[in-house]
Amino acid sequence: MSRPTWKRILWQRQPYPDNYIPADSFLASLRRNPNFTPYTYWPLVLACCPITQHLGTIFIFVAVFVRLQQRSLDARVLLWISVACFLAGYLVWEVLNYSAPPRGPSGHHTEYIRSGFKALKSSLLFFLTLMGLAPVLRTLTAATSSDSIWALSACQFLLNTLLADYGCTNAGSQSQERLTSVLSMNAAVSSSVVLASRLPDDLSVFSLVLFAVHLFALFPMLRHRFRVVPPILQVTLTVSISALSFSLIMSLSPFVIALTFGIYVTINVVAPGVLVWAQRYKNEIRGPWDVAVPRVNGNEIQCN
Repeated sequence: MSRPTWKRILWQRQPYPDNYIPADSFLASLRRNPNFTPYTYWPLVLACCPITQHLGTIFIFVAVFVRLQQRSLDARVLLWISVACFLAGYLVWEVLNYSAPPRGPSGHHTEYIRSGFKALKSSLLFFLTLMGLAPVLRTLTAATSSDSIWALSACQFLLNTLLADYGCTNAGSQSQERLTSVLSMNAAVSSSVVLASRLPDDLSVFSLVLFAVHLFALFPMLRHRFRVVPPILQVTLTVSISALSFSLIMSLSPFVIALTFGIYVTINVVAPGVLVWAQRYKNEIRGPWDVAVPRVNGNEIQCN
């Protein structure tokens, strides 16, 4: 008497062991890389632009700090540059917000006028607070050796780079800050304060910390919005920041120039190519031995 055909069900008792699978259908549902989407080179290069922009801001800040310490840059000039950059960035921010559709029933123009006054009030309050704290920040690390300061700053900038948020935010949307992006900003600002404490006068400390807040707290917010603009603007911004960082570190040392150039080439040229090349070795096998994945409207639901 032949046994009945095996069925993949649990509610019916069958004359088969619990781990039984027919030999002829064991590999019938084998799938290789079912959810794999191949990458192409140029989209990866474009996706690396925010990383280059972030590293460029760090190189710009370090170059400005060295020039302030060597007294080859006037702190008043840096202060006016920071104010001009803030106004230009705020103008771009408002243009992106103004072009976005309104989020609620309130008037679109009234909402942004109120937000503009609120931002102006907060900026003036921060400006005055930082001006009052400048003498305290200048003597913050007076009892610490310079070697310890350089090592601490390098570690904090490395932490800032690793934890930074390189994603995008649609204009007009309310997005919640990630914990890693907050830690990244805190690390960069802390490193900036530590470096600013090695400057000779209060005005230099005030100008450098204000410049650091613009670079590491405000510019990343604007950079997220730039991810939704046309790619040509994204590339233009990346090239501009890279060129500015090169022009500022040109007088430091040949080693720093070579290191900066190598980092830029590795991130924008080598890394995307390595990822595209490594795709050929991806081999994910799915079969009947895997945990069942529920499907809704033909789409798999990933359960973490």
